[in-house]
Amino acid sequence: MTTTHHGNDDGRHDFDFLVGEWHVHHRKLARMADPECDEWVEFDGIQWMRQVVGGLGNVDNLRIERMPDGSSFEGMSLRLFDPQTGLWSIRWASTAAPGHLDPPVTGRWEGEHGRFHGTDTVAGKPILIQFDWTVTDEDTAQWDQAFSFDDGGTWVHNWRMSFSRMSH
Repeated sequence: MTTTHHGNDDGRHDFDFLVGEWHVHHRKLARMADPECDEWVEFDGIQWMRQVVGGLGNVDNLRIERMPDGSSFEGMSLRLFDPQTGLWSIRWASTAAPGHLDPPVTGRWEGEHGRFHGTDTVAGKPILIQFDWTVTDEDTAQWDQAFSFDDGGTWVHNWRMSFSRMSH
């Protein structure tokens, strides 16, 4: 599996690998807004992704039936590709913050690795956000998230999602 750009591929196909349905194993800090937290929780969910706007975007839906606290959770990503800049923007919304669409992270892929950066506010404090995607093969991928509470001086890795394909 490679997402290296060839011929007319300007990057718009970088997320094509994610089309379909996936089992997702989560490993997440219990308190992501606390840079000192070292307590991890683990849980599983199902995610599907489909392409939109002629392949220049995609939407996914993540459903977790049982979080460690017994609750359920649903989230969605909207990814859009800008052919002029070659950059993807990724936005997130979830039942954790009803009616709210997070600010975008933007970036691009180099081979099997995608890196995306953005800014947000967590617990009233400005943060930097980094997403890292790694594609192992057509049936396995990983997403990692990190926050910087000190303007990029240090990064706290706070969420890993390991993807195993269920269907295309």
